[in-house]
Parts: sequence; C-alpha cells; structure tokens
Amino acid sequence: MSPYPEFEGKTIEKAVEKACETLNISREKLKFDIISYGSSGIFGLVGVKKARVRVTSPVAAPKPVPEPVPENDGKKESPHKKTVPSREKFTSQDAHKFADGDPLKLGTEALQRIVDFITTDAKISVRETPERIFFNVEGGNTAVLIGKRGQTLEAIQYLVEKIINKHNAERIRIQVDIEGYLDGRKAKLESLAARLSEKAKRIGKPVTLGQLNAHDRRIVHIALKDDSGVRTQSMGDGFYRKLVIFPQRRFPRKKEPVSSALNDQ
Repeated sequence: MSPYPEFEGKTIEKAVEKACETLNISREKLKFDIISYGSSGIFGLVGVKKARVRVTSPVAAPKPVPEPVPENDGKKESPHKKTVPSREKFTSQDAHKFADGDPLKLGTEALQRIVDFITTDAKISVRETPERIFFNVEGGNTAVLIGKRGQTLEAIQYLVEKIINKHNAERIRIQVDIEGYLDGRKAKLESLAARLSEKAKRIGKPVTLGQLNAHDRRIVHIALKDDSGVRTQSMGDGFYRKLVIFPQRRFPRKKEPVSSALNDQ
C-alpha cells in the first residue's frame, strides 16, 4: 500500500471512518487532505460522485481484516459491515419519500428538483391524459431551461421519464414543456416545412433540414404527409438526424400527334 493512501465514501465523514478502520488509527491522529466532497447527483441517476480523502502522513500496514462475526453471538453488528451503493439507496429513499410510487407526484417532485438545480422561482403544473402525463414549467430562467434548440429541455424530459418508469412496471409516456415552448416550436416547424416543400417543388431538387430530434422530425413528417408533391425521409444515424424533402418525380407530358390538317399542307 502507498504511504499516502486514498479512501472513498458517500460523505467525507464516511471516507475518514473507512481510513481509520483500515489503517487502525484514531480519528484524532489521522491527518488527511480532502480531494473531493462528492455529490449525490440528481436522484442518483446522473452526477453521482463519492467523497475522497488522502492521508497526508506515512502510515503503517493496514489492520488485518477481522473474521466475520456470527449473526446470533450477542455482539453488536459493525456499522461498516453492510454497505449500500449510494445510487440505489438514494433513489429508493426518494421514491418513497416524495411520491409513494404515484407517477404524477414522483414526476412532479423529480422535475421540481431538477429545475431547482438550474434556476429559481420555477413552478410545476401537471395534467394527465390516457396517452401521457404532461408537465409544464412556469417561471425561472426559461432560456437556460430550454437550451439551444430545446436540447436542455429534452435532457430534462429524458431524466424525468427515466425516474418515473424506474418505479413502474408499465412504461408511462410523458412530455415536459416550458411556458408553451413546444407549441411555438411546432408552429415554426410546420411553417418551415411548408416553405421548404414549395421550394423543393419549385427547384425540382431535394431540400434538407438540419439536425432534428425525433420529436421535431415527426412534426415535419406529419405536416407534409398529405402534400402529394413531396415526400420526406430521415437521413443519418443517432438521435439527431437530417430530414430531407424530396420533390415527387413528374413524368414528361406526351407529345400530341400532329393534326391531319397540317399534314395535308
């Protein structure tokens, strides 16, 4: 073992306790530097980091690992005997603490907590239909919550959906909106689709929309599905793909036969 070993724990105190137990040294005599305070992340799904300390004075060989103690020998069980990964413990506690398994309550609490990490004074409203649960965020820094082309909003929705479905046997579909952003985005995409459709028909060549997520591509596909003059197709791989609007091929008109009257002349 290095004379300056490092130890991890859910908190600094847990890491220090682990160091004391492993090195057989009292808390008062242990000298250490804090490398990381750790982070519980968001509902244990992302950003989880353990606290880490480094012992700053040379240490002797670690204490031998004791033999397991039988369960019914009358001795008190060591608090360090059983450990639970912070991710599972944190997620389970939050599920019961906040929502008791109710997807509406769980989603609202999860979304509120995520939003509170990003901005302040934001409130959540929720409504449910047979198809999905709709969450709407009002207030706070909406530009930051939405992000460039709605990418932050997509990430937030992804997290909330994962949290809800982690505690439900059947998949529940959700939608997270921020002050009507998605309705405005839909209107803009439908208008853009109509303009580019006319351009593709006018120039007789395909027209490409930039990288779009699945939700935005679906809006364009639906907007142009009844336009017989064009067809749409997603191109590329991954979550963000290009959408191409192709003009339908027009067969050349057949030449009309020359009239017999002209042939007689």
